[in-house]
Amino acid sequence: MRSIFLGLVLAATLAGCGAVDSMTEGLRHSQEVASDLERSVGTKPFVGFNWSNGSLVNVTVNFEGIPPGESIEQIAQLSRASVAARFKQAPKRVVISFSLPGA
Repeated sequence: MRSIFLGLVLAATLAGCGAVDSMTEGLRHSQEVASDLERSVGTKPFVGFNWSNGSLVNVTVNFEGIPPGESIEQIAQLSRASVAARFKQAPKRVVISFSLPGA
């Protein structure tokens, strides 16, 4: 009975490795995107992501304020290009947002 329990625990642990690998790779990719955008735009954003069944669903790029010197179209183009290059998979959606202080 004890060996069956240990076998089930081992099987469950090994099954979860794919999820852990996806999460650690996703975090690394999001940090790479943030660094790319900091170099090209001048402001480092927060980059989040959402996977579902092994498919990249959303990548969110959130800047603190609107970066000076770049148009929103340029920021969008740079963000899409970096996400595509770093995540190696095109997401269904890239959400770009700007956090502004309240009045």
